[in-house]
Amino acid sequence: MAATESAASAHHLPWFVTAPGQTDILFVITVILVIGTILLLGVLFFWLHSLPERLGHKKLQFEIVAVLGLISLFTHMHIFWIIGLVLALIDLPDFKTPLNRMAVSLEKLSGTPPPEESELQRPVIATHPTEKAG
Repeated sequence: MAATESAASAHHLPWFVTAPGQTDILFVITVILVIGTILLLGVLFFWLHSLPERLGHKKLQFEIVAVLGLISLFTHMHIFWIIGLVLALIDLPDFKTPLNRMAVSLEKLSGTPPPEESELQRPVIATHPTEKAG
């Protein structure tokens, strides 16, 4: 009698209940959906987290914002990310160009020849304390 009851009750089961040994399609779809959602949320998190670095345009500003972003990523303190975002949105003035122009003008006024480009780019490394650097 038990065999006839289970055969008769099979018609009343919902569509997502599978027979033993069959692939559960709803479970497979749910697993794929959950994995895809987790990956998309991770991509969205890292894209949003890199927003200040993409906004910082100047080299010094970019480096400071990038360091603040890394600190906030590793410490989970959002204040560093907010500071980096505000710093990236502020346009810092260019101090280097006017100072370089003043230095060139003072060299011209004093009659000092400007340094060669190769001297400016070459690192000074001394191999021994008694040897001359350069």
